[in-house]
Amino acid sequence: MRFEGRILRSGRWWAIEVPILGVVTQGRTRREAFQMIKDAIDALADADGIDVDVHPGKGEHFEVSSADEGAMIAFLLKRQRQMHGLSLADVSARLGRKSRNAYARYEQGKAVPTIAKLSELLKAVNPDGELVLKTG
Repeated sequence: MRFEGRILRSGRWWAIEVPILGVVTQGRTRREAFQMIKDAIDALADADGIDVDVHPGKGEHFEVSSADEGAMIAFLLKRQRQMHGLSLADVSARLGRKSRNAYARYEQGKAVPTIAKLSELLKAVNPDGELVLKTG
């Protein structure tokens, strides 16, 4: 699974972002910007073995992935919750659960959701959002 990003020249800098993860940084060169986004995601994910790979694309498009897809999904869920200003209890309530442990297991990478469950979890965090899948 890969997450889409954008890289743009901004004056003397290259601005780079992965919007779905809410990660933005910059570099003096395109190559440095790719390294900076990798380092930023690695640091924010704070998970053993997440080791992000950057896949440069055409123009301003690129993608990030990790061999540990479960850790990347856990990081995605955590970042989406944080970006929408929700607590674990808030998301659990939106899912109709009393215990926040069920959702927390996905964020901690202890459980990996199916595509249908991932869509449900993301919808609880962002009711107006849609999970869009595409092939490369």
